[in-house]
Amino acid sequence: MSVVFDILASAGLWAAVLRIATPLILGTLGALLCERSGVLNLGIEGIMTFGAMIGWLAVYNGADLWTGLLVAALSGGVFGLLHAGLTVTLGLSQHVSGLGVTLFASSFSYYVFRLLVPVAGTPPTIEPFQPIDVPMLSSLPFVGPALFTQTPPTYAAIFLALALAYVIFRTPLGLAIRMTGENPHAAEAQGINPMAVRYGAVVAGSALMGVGGAFLTLSAFNSFFPTMVQGRGWICIALVVFASWRPGRALLGALLFALFDSFQLRLQTRLSGVVPYQIFLMIPYLLSIAALALMARRARVPQALMQPYRRGER
Repeated sequence: MSVVFDILASAGLWAAVLRIATPLILGTLGALLCERSGVLNLGIEGIMTFGAMIGWLAVYNGADLWTGLLVAALSGGVFGLLHAGLTVTLGLSQHVSGLGVTLFASSFSYYVFRLLVPVAGTPPTIEPFQPIDVPMLSSLPFVGPALFTQTPPTYAAIFLALALAYVIFRTPLGLAIRMTGENPHAAEAQGINPMAVRYGAVVAGSALMGVGGAFLTLSAFNSFFPTMVQGRGWICIALVVFASWRPGRALLGALLFALFDSFQLRLQTRLSGVVPYQIFLMIPYLLSIAALALMARRARVPQALMQPYRRGER
């Protein structure tokens, strides 16, 4: 037990929690926005991979870091537009289209990377975002190094979660998104264009997914490799259900999973050689499955999720 308390009392653990949670926050918000409008976007894994690659590639070729994030957002929006065209306009299966986007985006990422970056023994690197000190707060004992020495995208992700919660539940735009995800025909009767709302939500949500992937190469690490997303997109899909499609809970869910992950990494170093490392790797996923099972029973799914909309049909 002393080992557990020592780990939990470490400021480094909580700093790592915010760092690990950032791509999950962005990806979960993107998936949540899509699903709130009635569209399931399983392309998230591939979109995050392509965002990681194209954002890094932009910076590697001379762009600044914020431009890299913008390029990743634009690329995510393009894949979102593709997914929306297949599912909203053509009414194709959202599962099949999303998985197709993931396979295409992941493979295209590797192709473009190998085409434009010379093969070397070690991957080329860039200068990533650096942690910034928040005046007065960063010098606070324990809390300062734990919470207020993060990179700018981490603070931006937390702000976006709060901003999206406000937009969805406190603005006419959010009402239109929620109404489209619940009953698009009723939304149309109120003068809302459900197809336009779904297009906008999917494109914006996919842009957030792309930024989530770019965080990995522009902040968490400084180079790109094709498998670096490592299933984070699928975790984001699960976190949306855990959060009951609410941005505030999505933020808490991402932080909770990041805590599990950061904790197992430190526990692994303390108990290496005593317990097989695969056991530690399983811990965050097992705990997440347990939390998801508990929360999913009370989750209220948007009623029109995965249902294609046809004007005039009911």
